[in-house]
Amino acid sequence: MKVVAVYSTKGGVGKTTTAVNLAWEAARDFRVLLWDLDPQGAATYLLDVKPKLKGGVESLVAGRTATANVIRPTANRRLDVIPADAGYRELDLVLDAAKKSGERISRILEPVSRQYDVVILDCPPAESVVARNALHTADLVVVPLVPSPLSMRSLDQVRSIVAEADEPARMLAFLSMVDRRKSTHRDAVRDLPREHAEVSNIVVPSTVVIERMGSERRAVTEYAPNTEAAGAYSELWVRAASLVKAKHRKH
Repeated sequence: MKVVAVYSTKGGVGKTTTAVNLAWEAARDFRVLLWDLDPQGAATYLLDVKPKLKGGVESLVAGRTATANVIRPTANRRLDVIPADAGYRELDLVLDAAKKSGERISRILEPVSRQYDVVILDCPPAESVVARNALHTADLVVVPLVPSPLSMRSLDQVRSIVAEADEPARMLAFLSMVDRRKSTHRDAVRDLPREHAEVSNIVVPSTVVIERMGSERRAVTEYAPNTEAAGAYSELWVRAASLVKAKHRKH
């Protein structure tokens, strides 16, 4: 089972739409589980899943609720979800209080590791116990970057968290919410992949096509397959899958 965490220390960069689209793309060929770790529950909403975790998140972390009992199906038969609910606002405290708290996400996933080929973790933004736990569990960390100076600060912060793990995950960053009418965005598209090894040349545009996910409750590649955004997300999954395979061969 391969684990891909989608994460940024900065909010509003297209993290959740990335997680949902990656999960949907992966589900074309694999059995996929998306775990919505963000208390806002946006991925849960976008996949039209009821935001209710049976027994609550504290029971799941403590091992009193079986992982299989909190998984919910989606409209995509190869894609399931562990939904977020209101209890996730306390998840940092719950994890911090648990024994071997840094390994909890990995331990929760272990009982279903034979049921799924790929797990996508939609991490909460900002630095937190949850985010560190997820990044230390992941084989690959996917980082959306909007074209601004603060985005590069975010990339540096993600790098430092990933580097703390015993076996650091690989990183794949890409430019999100790009408006090519802006010179700063065009410059970022040209320069950042040259200057930072983790930054790919994949560009997801700022477009109403992506905003429609809120009403469509599906991936962009399903309802708008011929758009630039759909092509970018498809390519992002191809790159992600390739990097995860390379990491596993290395180990």
